[in-house]
Amino acid sequence: MNKKCRVGAISAQCCHQLLPCRPANRLLLQRIVCATDELTGRVRAGNFSARTASDARCENEMQSMSEQLTRCQAKGVANSTGPAMLRIGLAAVAVPFFLFALCALAADELVPPFGFRWNDSMARVEAVLHGAKAKITSREKKQNRDVWTVEGLIHPGLKRTVFTFKQRSLVAVELQYEYPDWSIERYNQRMGEIRKYFDEKYGTGKLVSRARDNDTEVIQTLVGYQWLVGGTMLELFYFSAQHDSLVFRTITVDYKAL
Repeated sequence: MNKKCRVGAISAQCCHQLLPCRPANRLLLQRIVCATDELTGRVRAGNFSARTASDARCENEMQSMSEQLTRCQAKGVANSTGPAMLRIGLAAVAVPFFLFALCALAADELVPPFGFRWNDSMARVEAVLHGAKAKITSREKKQNRDVWTVEGLIHPGLKRTVFTFKQRSLVAVELQYEYPDWSIERYNQRMGEIRKYFDEKYGTGKLVSRARDNDTEVIQTLVGYQWLVGGTMLELFYFSAQHDSLVFRTITVDYKAL
């Protein structure tokens, strides 16, 4: 199935978090991946009229933080002795993550998090990540795109970040959050907070997925919403997979340039 899973396709890494790699579990791990692809393949994109409500106070705060980060990034890239400053700059944006996930400086377009810009080159993104002491754990080619998985960017609950490049230019950033100690109630509460914030900012989001699969040994749930903002798109997804007492849950915020 060609449809990209919105939560990193329950990667092999996530599968192994759910079920330790033992011979008896190999078939089940494969079924998790296949079932997840089938489940997430039900997502259908849709258009709607986006409302761009004014929120000057929030935008000013986010712009101030972005400018601070950009200055720190410039120091980190231009001066190899400045990674500490860049790290401080990234830490400065550790606001509640449902506010951070927006990071919009203009009412008609979303911009990527961490002070990046659409069409940033792969070289610039890598230089900034190096300055922030983040680690690129994998580099993959998917169709005509380059996909990097990154760990080590500082933000509460942020497990990994996925950068996607087309023709070596940045076109998507996906933030994957995991909170191992959280109950399903806390995940639901956080999803409600984020969705409410985005709805107030951009109009009612489009429900693009609400699915629950009980047909396999792993119970899976996928809920997703989508907002179109000018020439950009924002997606919010909650995914869970449970096998007996073992549970994997994640919230993802996905920025895309259209």
